[in-house]
Amino acid sequence: MTSFLDPFIAFVSAHAWLAYLTLFLAALLEAVPVVGSVVPGSTIILALSALIPGGELKLGWVLLAAATGAVLGDGSAYWIGHRQQREILNTWPLTNYPRVVEESESFFHRFGTWAVFFARFVPPIRAFVPVTAGALGMPPARFYAINIPAILVWAPAHVLPGVLAVSALHEYAGLPHHAHVGKHIWILAVTGGAIILALAIWIIRRRQGSGVAAAKPRP
Repeated sequence: MTSFLDPFIAFVSAHAWLAYLTLFLAALLEAVPVVGSVVPGSTIILALSALIPGGELKLGWVLLAAATGAVLGDGSAYWIGHRQQREILNTWPLTNYPRVVEESESFFHRFGTWAVFFARFVPPIRAFVPVTAGALGMPPARFYAINIPAILVWAPAHVLPGVLAVSALHEYAGLPHHAHVGKHIWILAVTGGAIILALAIWIIRRRQGSGVAAAKPRP
């Protein structure tokens, strides 16, 4: 893996604008219904944050790219729902994900306005709550009053852990900066953790689906 990561780090260092664009698109697409369920936006942001302590990327630009992408993604989903109302929840491709749509509606009804804030930190509902908020008639001013502060908390919460972890590995564990060891450890840990989490969610949902199917009475 280090033979792959070293050229990757060197490439990012030479083409930082591509990394910022990737961060922007990751945050944007993660907020799009259905697409956000498969795009590992949070994983990409967490992983690339490891390149900030060494100077390959700048903290301010990383935060700006992630926050701007999230605002545009959430806002686009909200306005689609706001314009089409509940009809959007019963059209393709949302009809292929009835369970997640139902969960997002229940989440919204349970927490009300604050669902927009909390959903920012709960995948995969995060990709469905903005469009649901629009479809259920949440006023634009109220949506943005909650959504923008949520994103301003969400972006640092995804960027700063990598910065602090890599800095701590170099500062307190004595790992050399020039060898990129701390960056390797963080990127591999984030990637491995994301894979394990995705598998765990998939297994749980499969078991829940099997349980529901078994509970249905036979005709």
